[in-house]
Amino acid sequence: MAQTPDEPLTLTVHSLPPLDQASAQAVASTRAGRWKMIGLMLVCAAPVIASYFMYYVVRPEGRRNYGELIDPQRPLPAFSGTNAQGQVVPLTSLKDQWLLISVADSACDAACQEHLLLQRQLRETLGREKERMDWVWLRTGDATLAEPLLKATAAATVLHVDAQALAGWLQPAVGQKLEDHLYVVDPLGNWMMRFPAKIDPKQAKRDLDRLLRASAFWDKEGRAN
Repeated sequence: MAQTPDEPLTLTVHSLPPLDQASAQAVASTRAGRWKMIGLMLVCAAPVIASYFMYYVVRPEGRRNYGELIDPQRPLPAFSGTNAQGQVVPLTSLKDQWLLISVADSACDAACQEHLLLQRQLRETLGREKERMDWVWLRTGDATLAEPLLKATAAATVLHVDAQALAGWLQPAVGQKLEDHLYVVDPLGNWMMRFPAKIDPKQAKRDLDRLLRASAFWDKEGRAN
């Protein structure tokens, strides 16, 4: 009986990359994706970083800030205030604008009225840039606002807030009261400067001008809707 000679089984084999090569390609692809993401984040943050670098680090010889820089900066707190219409307003909603803040009891004595007038004047002296800075009065106490005071602060953001909660965010200089200062908050929502008690308006304006110039290329007037 004739026997069929044994023949090897014929297989079609497609070439595959070695496992070590495929793994290396996957790792390289993942790494490249991460670097692209980091690069995108740096590009978005670069204007903010650059403006703060120019203001805080690159300073001409002999130049000094009048206001005291707050380090570390303190973000707007999570609590809310109540406006003149009785509406609840989260303090965090004030972000995206520079804020010039005063603090005083709602009864608003002579020192309070002087601060409110000074805030309005400082903002007006900024000229075309004034729309980038909000005039804010955080009032405490239970007194009802007098009608003349309501009219005088019509252009301001006036919020009734809890004094104890507010003291957990803003702080006065040693030996001073919270009501003695004006405070500056940047558009990112960080309390970053405190002006001295018995403020010198000319020097305060100089600081505000510098801040607005340093942030001009990333901070625009108005808030995003």
